[in-house]
Amino acid sequence: MKIAVIGTGYVGLVTGTCLAETGNEVTCVDIVEEKVNKMRNGEMPIYEPGLDLLFHRNIKQERLTFTTDLAEAIAPAKVIFLALPTPPGADGAADLSYVLGAAKDIAKLITEYKVIVTKSTVPVGTADKVTAVLKANTDVPFAVVSNPEFLREGVAVEDFMKPDRVVIGTMDEKARLIMGDLYAPYVRQGNPILYMDERSSELTKYAANSFLATKITFMNEIANMCELVGADVDMVRKGVGADARIGKRFLFPGVGYGGSCFPKDVQALSKAAEENKYDFKILNSVMEVNETQKKRLVVKMREHYGADGLKGKHFALWGLAFKPETDDIREAPALYIIDELVAAGATVTAYDPEGMPNVKKLLGDKISYAKDRYSALDGADALLIVTEWPVFRTPDFDFMKEKLNAPVIFDGRNLYDLDRMKDHGFYYNSIGRKVVNQ
Repeated sequence: MKIAVIGTGYVGLVTGTCLAETGNEVTCVDIVEEKVNKMRNGEMPIYEPGLDLLFHRNIKQERLTFTTDLAEAIAPAKVIFLALPTPPGADGAADLSYVLGAAKDIAKLITEYKVIVTKSTVPVGTADKVTAVLKANTDVPFAVVSNPEFLREGVAVEDFMKPDRVVIGTMDEKARLIMGDLYAPYVRQGNPILYMDERSSELTKYAANSFLATKITFMNEIANMCELVGADVDMVRKGVGADARIGKRFLFPGVGYGGSCFPKDVQALSKAAEENKYDFKILNSVMEVNETQKKRLVVKMREHYGADGLKGKHFALWGLAFKPETDDIREAPALYIIDELVAAGATVTAYDPEGMPNVKKLLGDKISYAKDRYSALDGADALLIVTEWPVFRTPDFDFMKEKLNAPVIFDGRNLYDLDRMKDHGFYYNSIGRKVVNQ
């Protein structure tokens, strides 16, 4: 099947590449000529494990191509995916200008029936708006389909190739059959394709991400409660997660959620509720708690060093990306922590396996950057752990003590065993567990 993907951000590039992997001919469109030229030459614009292999293979076999010419891409395409940014506006609502602008451009170019798919995360009613724009600019028949993505950064290729479910929102029978054929190779293991109306499909994505964000936030609240009553959140997490009705996933406490999806989607759903005169109390609380949780480590540091004790201190920070196996720093808790520390008069040297180039673009020389995890410790008064990269899980603790000015760790991801930290002689302050003193 011939396919066009409009937008080569994270969702667009993963979608286009994975669709090409099952034999489709995919043309990806982007307005940035420099980016398109780099992709044509095999240069990946994002870091995502496993994607580079599929990317290069499908370029070599000429199933995956890139262009800045919208007309060239959509002319042969049976299905056109819109994978465009929907950033939050000043009021928190999703900005649909890129999606609706692309719909208008497409309408002026199509000459035969096309299936136009909103792949971006969009508010309820977006398919209706896209339909209205298309109808206002063409008499050619078309169908608008809502097909939300459920890709987890770090395992996006696996999520696309072997999805838990595929959600397709359309009332057009022809479009339903086309989308069913397109996704059939990805659900051979028996996972469902769920057909529904467009509005239900659009709300499904927001509901899923908001529920997961709520689950994370609830465990962060439990962790904070554990510290007050002397319980261990790891034990509570295991006891709760063993209940099949709840499950083990998304129960790990930490310094809050970040990334491109959860913050934006929770905010957008809350805003949509407000626009429909509904007070979504749970989501409003989730956002409030998460903002506080991002700075939880700094609160612990102030308690340890005193109200003005951060001034003049130098800290090592492990982890900048919002989660491991990605270079995405959007809404990353590390950025909030850095802002707090620098504002308090402290200095920071950070290390992250993939996120440093993006942070350098954003922060410049506001902080320093280390070549590896141990170099970051040189002259530091304490270590902060903010992202749970595998490389941070089994360090040489004796060597760390030699590098640090003092054996102090503030761990926002609970990477280490408490007894082990005590045996190694560290002051160790984590989330929802007792503090280990030297």
